[in-house]
Amino acid sequence: MPQGSSHRPHQVAVIVDEGTNPFEVGVATELFGLPRPELGLPGPLYEVTLCTPAPEIRMNHGFFTLTGVPGLEAVDGADTLVVPGRPDNVVPRAPAVLDAIRRAHARGARVLSFCTGTFALAEAGLLDGRRAATHWRWADSFRRLHPKVLLEPDVLFVDEGDLLTAAGSAAALDLGLYVWRRDHGAEIANHVSRRLVFAAHRDGGQRQFVERPVPEVRDESLAPLLAWAQERLGEPLTVADLAARARVSPATLHRRFRAQLGTTPLAWLTAERVALACRLIERGEERLDVVAARSGLGTAANLRARLRRATGLSPSAYRRRFGAGGGEALVS
Repeated sequence: MPQGSSHRPHQVAVIVDEGTNPFEVGVATELFGLPRPELGLPGPLYEVTLCTPAPEIRMNHGFFTLTGVPGLEAVDGADTLVVPGRPDNVVPRAPAVLDAIRRAHARGARVLSFCTGTFALAEAGLLDGRRAATHWRWADSFRRLHPKVLLEPDVLFVDEGDLLTAAGSAAALDLGLYVWRRDHGAEIANHVSRRLVFAAHRDGGQRQFVERPVPEVRDESLAPLLAWAQERLGEPLTVADLAARARVSPATLHRRFRAQLGTTPLAWLTAERVALACRLIERGEERLDVVAARSGLGTAANLRARLRRATGLSPSAYRRRFGAGGGEALVS
């Protein structure tokens, strides 16, 4: 059953420190703090609490001053802690902030960082020997300050289980939607992404920044092609079919996918098919061969392998966790 559906809402604390970027605080509250009546659930799945190390906190460049919110003791009741970034990454964090991060992690809370919030997690000593992402602009500085962290400089986000790090401010949205999928499945995450008017699934391994040259003659956006393909995922679509639809060579299509999406046509097509398979399972389809056929994954064996690679779960385990009926095993 999706996390939070039969008990109190999942508690999310967001640390707002001196100089914190307002955008990333907004991302956290937008993702996890807003009511979502469109989901048709009896109550919220998440509740957000902002907390600060001082009664009055000036955010980045003094654009906002935050007052009247709880102190860092609010971290001690959180199931998930979010640490947004700030631009002055060489200035040490306040000891109270680092202690709060360590306390949360030590008692088993999930810890997320947005953009350069990764610096705070590393400064707290949580990332030594672990993989992490941060904004490409500060990658060299991060390596100098935290050489024991396994920085992945060219990805959107990294999931280390209890520690999840997003590379930039916009990548925080990608990570947040990924957390929605991990907690509550693809169907609910898609509802959230539609309300955000944001891509439902950008894989964490995609590049942080992509080339978007201004077209000289015609619009070369992939959006019409992607929409066409998403309506036909159950058909035996290949990269050659996508290229033919776009009226370009497979090599040109590959370059456009790399430039506009930071991934390959085959990887995009596979990810879309896995996401469709997840939605079919969540909606109650019990026959693996039917799910595999309708999602374009072909065979039950391929479905099992792809789903486990994407979610860490077998189809039956995925249905027990996210399916509408829950419990029953999927059958081939």
